[in-house]
Amino acid sequence: MKREFLLASTIIAGITLVGLAAPAMAQSTTGTAQVEDIVVTGSRIPQANLKTTSPVTQVTGEDINVQGVTRVEDLINQLPQAFAAQNSTVANGASGTATVDLRGLGSDRTLVLIDGRRMGYGSPNDTAADLNQIPGQLVDRVEVLTGGAAAVYGSDAIAGVVNFIMKKDFEGLRIDAQYGFYQHHNDYDGPGNLRSVIEGRAAGNPSQFKLPDDNVMDGFSREVTIIMGVNAPDGRGNLTAYAGYRKNNKILGRDRDYSSCSLGGENAGSFVCGGSSTNATGRFNSLENGANLTVASGGGFRNYTGDDAYNFGPLNHYQRPDERYTLGAYGTYKVNDKIEAFTSLSFSDYSTVAQIAPSGVFFGGGTSANGGYNISCDNPLLSGAQATALGCAPGVDTVEVLIGRRNVEGGGRQDSIGSQNYRGVVGIRGDLSDTWSYDLAASYSKVSLSRTYLNDFSNQRIGRALDVAIDPATGKAACVSAIDPDGPTGPLAAVDAACVPYNIYSPDGVTPEALAYLQTPGLQRGATEQQVITLAVTGDLSSYVSSPWADGGLQVAFGAEYRRDKLVATSDTSFETGDLAGQGGPTKSVAGSVQVYDLFGEFRLPLIEGRPFADQVSINGSYRHSTYDKFKSDAYGFGIDWAPVSDLRFRASLARTTRAPNVIELFRPQGLNLFDADGDPCGPNPTATLAQCVATGVPSAQYGLVGGLLESPAGQYNYLQSGNPDLAPETADTYTFGAVFAPSFVRGLNISVDYYNIDLKNRIDIIDPLVTLDNCYVNNQADACARVVRSNIGTLWTTGGYVEAFNTNIGGLKTSGIDVNVNYNVGLDRFGLDTYGSLAFNMVGSWLDKMETDPGAGAAVYDCVGKFAGECGTPKNEWRHRARVTWQMPWNADLSATWRYYGGVDNVAGPGRLDSSFDAQNYFDLAANVQLRDNMKLRVGINNVFDRDPPLSYSVGTTGNNNTYPQTYDAMGRFMFIGITADF
Repeated sequence: MKREFLLASTIIAGITLVGLAAPAMAQSTTGTAQVEDIVVTGSRIPQANLKTTSPVTQVTGEDINVQGVTRVEDLINQLPQAFAAQNSTVANGASGTATVDLRGLGSDRTLVLIDGRRMGYGSPNDTAADLNQIPGQLVDRVEVLTGGAAAVYGSDAIAGVVNFIMKKDFEGLRIDAQYGFYQHHNDYDGPGNLRSVIEGRAAGNPSQFKLPDDNVMDGFSREVTIIMGVNAPDGRGNLTAYAGYRKNNKILGRDRDYSSCSLGGENAGSFVCGGSSTNATGRFNSLENGANLTVASGGGFRNYTGDDAYNFGPLNHYQRPDERYTLGAYGTYKVNDKIEAFTSLSFSDYSTVAQIAPSGVFFGGGTSANGGYNISCDNPLLSGAQATALGCAPGVDTVEVLIGRRNVEGGGRQDSIGSQNYRGVVGIRGDLSDTWSYDLAASYSKVSLSRTYLNDFSNQRIGRALDVAIDPATGKAACVSAIDPDGPTGPLAAVDAACVPYNIYSPDGVTPEALAYLQTPGLQRGATEQQVITLAVTGDLSSYVSSPWADGGLQVAFGAEYRRDKLVATSDTSFETGDLAGQGGPTKSVAGSVQVYDLFGEFRLPLIEGRPFADQVSINGSYRHSTYDKFKSDAYGFGIDWAPVSDLRFRASLARTTRAPNVIELFRPQGLNLFDADGDPCGPNPTATLAQCVATGVPSAQYGLVGGLLESPAGQYNYLQSGNPDLAPETADTYTFGAVFAPSFVRGLNISVDYYNIDLKNRIDIIDPLVTLDNCYVNNQADACARVVRSNIGTLWTTGGYVEAFNTNIGGLKTSGIDVNVNYNVGLDRFGLDTYGSLAFNMVGSWLDKMETDPGAGAAVYDCVGKFAGECGTPKNEWRHRARVTWQMPWNADLSATWRYYGGVDNVAGPGRLDSSFDAQNYFDLAANVQLRDNMKLRVGINNVFDRDPPLSYSVGTTGNNNTYPQTYDAMGRFMFIGITADF
């Protein structure tokens, strides 16, 4: 910790000294204009936010400084229009990317742009754009368009567009440095008596249960950015270059009291620390006699109990560590009156590690027909009593055993992900005449992925290491695969001479040599490429086409675009074959590309201006025709705005948007994956009849059996996934209407209220395995039952059992709600406080009216508004807002206070539980900016000032992390930061 503070002090003090020693030099940036003057996203025809027919929300570079964020996705996800997506708090299932999900429709349905130009695939494992490529200190503003925009920008803008406008035309030198950390007091006092429960468990199992220190400081972050800009000597151009470095430290689940035990339910008003039955001492389910055993602390076997479950939360990353280098440049040069050349070049090198609980021997990973291991009754590592307990008897040579045992000796599974990202844009633009202008650009982006998975076990090697006998050459226990059957000098070689026995039958029986043999890395390499060529022509035809009741006339834009997306991901043998025990299935290689030719156009026409009850009436429209290899699609939009007076404006739009299937959805090979479920319909407390279960392959003796084999110990079951090259595009109909009020009698106030409605059809997805199970066992649908494939012992979680779930076009999504945006700036001189500066108020809020999912296949439509967990996943708060007041002092300083609000939500599991609902969450942030000198500004801040604990649930599954949803709620405590900006 001292080292972290020393680093921060050195950075900030060094820059301060440089600033105090150097004279201020001229520098300029493109300043942030007032909201009503900004040309916004959503059209190639310039318009201002308060005059657009589609609602736009904006955040600025100042918001980044006020919130102290080093990751731009953290800022975007604070907007009420954005829902939880991939970020630094995702460990299990991390793609190594940072994504944004507008309206909760999925990150693939949000289009991300930089300066109005599309970003490429974020990773070979996640096609959504990766915000890790965007340096926060280079962001001038972010515009979020939440209406349909596919006609303007092309595929993927179903939910909307996030457009990052970068700082350009900079002159001078700027150095920005920031340091921050989390501070949290571990005093959880929410429902469930959690601290007392952990203390009770720690008394009996101190190696797995322990309360963290009362006060912790961790998750240290630091970022340094250098920006340098120079104008051409002739004044015709500018070159702005930047370089940056960022590093964030890890936070583990064990560092917070509310995440130091994995919640597994409740009992008598208290939470229960649950966990996985793939535990630290081993769980042995004999298929010979039904025994359910674990290793006793003094040796031998004893009956397994629920208290033996493994507490997997403490080793999970609550915040992943990461490191990033960025480098780039923006340039423009006016060649002549008709041609201005421009370019944008960027590079980033990003690395992170996602750690989850240790690997090991997971039930169902064996090579026998039922997924178990054939254990020899003569195994020298077993005592006679242990062999008998497993079912060995005269005439029985081997017993088949399902085994669950954690690699606690080797430590957590670590997914080390690195990516190098390159992006370049070159083009020319200019005016062809007083009427026409053009923009011709080509862009290329590439992401190179390097992924190494560590501390996992090889299923093949587990089987060999458990098959043990006495080596006649040495008289010691050895792997059968390592014993030369013809003697040490014989001609027959051993199958695997390196094999080392894995002794999991006695305490401390696992040797370092066994771990070295069993632990096998998984390697994946891959790349994505995107090529885009766009020609756009805009024209102001007011002199030729205009309304007799308007001063302005017709404005148009049209053009053509070619785009090609390519993806290749190559896995090594361990990943490809599913040999890694802790993966839940194979990570298959995938390759493919899609290309599209687009023609597009749009117009804007004022109809009436300056008339009574029609200060302005205008219409606009857009259209895009796309030709893919196997299909064609059309997108269009139409909007109208009416200002009866200059203070009040009404706006409305409708759009047909499209999303074409991406490479992964088209070409993913078949392979197993996992889905969460509360239980097997034929297991304990069955929801299906005996006849239904037997008809799908369940042995009658296992039906409804408590402690039987049908129930997955981890609550996870297999499904078989696959891409589909015959997928069709998704389509969505979007309409919005709203009003903008900017009263002239209240100077500085503007209010916008907008209703949105998005109806997506032909959704690209799988038939949810839970829907398939319901349709089979509740609705008796034969086609659904045909997709339920049971193993030889009737399971869906061991070898041979799965639910088929291939990509298809099915069902749909519907969402609607109301967005509110309020801005008010007032000088305190209005109240007689002439020397006290001014106040700026801003509030952006969103009310979610509907979030319906039609799963298809005849399943019932469900609405997730105000819900979380289960089929709804992360919380879908009915109301969310971010409100801020800034006191702009006359003493070269300003002070900001931010209130972030997330409405209460209910667990889809229903009432009567400790986690049946989450209360509304309120977070308060404070920040100050001080102009130390003309060339130097200091900023400090605290987010989550009151160190509010997150709400907890034992139903978060893999959509959350460590008993809560850190993608939505502040789960780490209060965040403190200090930063400085120096200009030269």
